Amino acid sequence: MKKVVTVKKKALAANEEHAATLRTGFVSSGTLVLNLISSPGSGKTTLLEATIGELGKQVRTAVIEGDVETERDADRIRALGVPAHQILTGGACHLDARMISDALADTQLMPTDILFIENVGNLICPTGYDLGEDLKIAVLSTTEGDDKPFKYPAIFSRAEVTVVTKIDLLPHLDFDLEAVREHLATLNPSGRVFVTSSQTMEGIKDWCSFITDQLNHKRQNLSSTSTD
Repeated sequence: MKKVVTVKKKALAANEEHAATLRTGFVSSGTLVLNLISSPGSGKTTLLEATIGELGKQVRTAVIEGDVETERDADRIRALGVPAHQILTGGACHLDARMISDALADTQLMPTDILFIENVGNLICPTGYDLGEDLKIAVLSTTEGDDKPFKYPAIFSRAEVTVVTKIDLLPHLDFDLEAVREHLATLNPSGRVFVTSSQTMEGIKDWCSFITDQLNHKRQNLSSTSTD
């Protein structure tokens, strides 16, 4: 057991070094980076499609997709005219900072205003890996059940934002939205919650306004720092 723990600590330490380098670069370029984490089938890619459509051409966006196999999600994003790169992990259950560094070195995703990273579908493994992001975004669909925050507390306590998806299905599901809000507030009192449907577009405008506010805030901080 001690050997396993030691190896994991070394892996996380190496990841932190890569993440710190990434973060420095993202600060210099003023790029807002969002790391989306969820279970498989929560609707991350559909949320990205709706988000990119709502943001329109007012900002430049790019996407890194993480999956065990296939380019399907990246193909969906490319169909929107947005640059996307698919990282195939070959069985690994999460992305790490080195993978992100390699992807950016091998592609033309940068420069961009907003970089979305859609992590491998998993509520456990991706949680502890810093990718140099500004925000971890937990995505929770109504079809998963309202018990997920307390069953997987690590991600929901660390994520600065939780986006609840597929709320158009609420009339057909036994999903207590208010209970989920209470659970999330218990795990992360300062966390933001957005309730959305990519089908009806409910809540998407508020979610996108939050993203652009975060981008503007990062750019303002960069500007004030450079003039000090």
